Amino acid sequence: MFEYPVTLTPDDNGAILVTFADVPEAITFGADEGEALLNAVDALETGLSFYIDDRRPLPVPSLPARGQKTVRPSALECAKLGVYQAMLEEGIKKSELAQRMGWHMPQVDRLFDLRHASRLDQVEAAARALGKTLNIRVA
Repeated sequence: MFEYPVTLTPDDNGAILVTFADVPEAITFGADEGEALLNAVDALETGLSFYIDDRRPLPVPSLPARGQKTVRPSALECAKLGVYQAMLEEGIKKSELAQRMGWHMPQVDRLFDLRHASRLDQVEAAARALGKTLNIRVA
């Protein structure tokens, strides 16, 4: 759902630059492709957090070109992003979500903080408050 194509560009000094056409705020590098792709997850999560902070819609991932690598946030962050996206689609503000859940605003802010280690049951409760369910699968 939140799988974004990455562009890997070798740098002059042998490092690999990582950029995302769909999330231009997400930029990183690595000493080799493996490290670059590992760092790309953190860069992507950081870039997407800017959209949440600014209360903007999340960018829609484009289709990857043939053979192009993709990166997605970690599972917990994907769940948080899904709830955030559902909240926007329903036209619900954080304050209304807090009221529905019986939470204080700082708790809702932490829920959408991609750097905060929220508990999965909290994310699931937020989804339920929006009339949604959280589905997890192992593929």
